[in-house]
Amino acid sequence: MSYGSSDIGSGSGTATRTIEFGRTNVVRPKGIHQATIVWLHGLGDKGSSWSQLLETLPLPNIKWICPTAPTRPVKIFGGFPCTAWFDVGDFSEEEPDDLEGLDASAAHVANLLSTEPADVKLGVGGFSMGAATALHSVMCLVSGKYANGNPYLVNLSAIVGLSGWLPCSRILRNRVEGSHEAARRAASLPIFLCHGLGDDVVAYEHGKRSAQTLSSAGFQNLTFRTYDGLGHYTIPEETDEVCNWLTANLGLQGS
Repeated sequence: MSYGSSDIGSGSGTATRTIEFGRTNVVRPKGIHQATIVWLHGLGDKGSSWSQLLETLPLPNIKWICPTAPTRPVKIFGGFPCTAWFDVGDFSEEEPDDLEGLDASAAHVANLLSTEPADVKLGVGGFSMGAATALHSVMCLVSGKYANGNPYLVNLSAIVGLSGWLPCSRILRNRVEGSHEAARRAASLPIFLCHGLGDDVVAYEHGKRSAQTLSSAGFQNLTFRTYDGLGHYTIPEETDEVCNWLTANLGLQGS
């Protein structure tokens, strides 16, 4: 298996250890390359699972990059190792955040996007823990730095989160409230969040509360969709809405 790596504290030159990420799967655009989106899988999954689905979507102008998270001990599984973007004991805003793991995964995403053409719009999306990681990238983007203070240099144009939650909510609120530039970026960043009322893994209330937290922090271009009966998975109705939203917000044109 091939691996990529991300130094914790990316940009500081003082990383204490290196996290090894699993295989990255890429879905090439079938039409004109107008956007690149890194898509992050859920806890215990891998990038290839989502690349197979994303390849079927009617979005010929998007390049999808689907990395695989590192294998690490996870508290919610009693320390049993599995693929995870960060360590977690509970899927909620109240859970103490693994800032080191979140920063390392956000840095890995930024590295994957850093070599894309300058005229291509960039985005991050994910499912469950992948959605939470994508929302950590939101915090890094609007404040211009990771949780550890190192600069975040990627310009994102779209964020998508399915069945996820918002980590680092207190840090995000403090940074937006403490900076006019962060507030300006937050107001204009397009975010699309979806959650099922029947989700028995990441409870719907966690997703709803996360959307409310973002809205109250000044994210004005935020859409939150609710799906009756939807559990912790995705359905065609949801992916259709994601396709329509991405097409509109990224200005995608015909192939």
